Amino acid sequence: MIELLVISRLLEYPDAALWQHQQELRDALADGVALDLQQTAQLNEFISTLCGGDLLDAQASYSELFDRGRATSLLLFEHVHGESRDRGQAMVNLMSQYEQAGMEIDSRELPDHLPLYLEYLSQRSESEARGGLQDIAPILALLGARLKQRESKYAVLFDVMIGLSQSDVVVESVSQQIADEARDDTPQALDAVWEEEQVKFIADQGCGESEISSHQRRFAGAVAPQYLNIGGQ
Repeated sequence: MIELLVISRLLEYPDAALWQHQQELRDALADGVALDLQQTAQLNEFISTLCGGDLLDAQASYSELFDRGRATSLLLFEHVHGESRDRGQAMVNLMSQYEQAGMEIDSRELPDHLPLYLEYLSQRSESEARGGLQDIAPILALLGARLKQRESKYAVLFDVMIGLSQSDVVVESVSQQIADEARDDTPQALDAVWEEEQVKFIADQGCGESEISSHQRRFAGAVAPQYLNIGGQ
């Protein structure tokens, strides 16, 4: 499902190559068959809006949106397991799933990073891809609702993914549930998290680095952007 590969690229950290390859993304959408006309138009409009602005501004906005706090993290297991030990086993299981499909990732990539997961699904059959989207539909709805609350243009990508999944998740219900949710990306909230980490550091300084590095690990798996190779599809 080439459309998922396009969305994967659009969800990666924006760089100059994205600006240069935007027509390639549009061509891929034109060749795809999974989206209706409205969904295709929404993605094309997103590309125009994103690439029509300044690259540095886009990068700053992206970091502000996805790298501050956990609420809009693109690490899927952040929204399921948090920092629990279950997350480690879930990572191992997902990595094994990738390996069985013949997909290799380097040591810097975290397997639950949404763009990487979408790239994996894009290589599966249509039914498998839809099933994979349905598995994460509640997370997609949650992220989409939070992005709409923050008036982010990225929200449309999640609307399209939920549409592709054909999931029965009720987006409006999720939006109502988070209506009074306290944001975790404010300076006060980030300071509170930092203070908590500092307390853990002081308390556990004699216990090795596993606890000390727990905060750093959340941001250690930045995925190097990869762009469409239509000839290899």
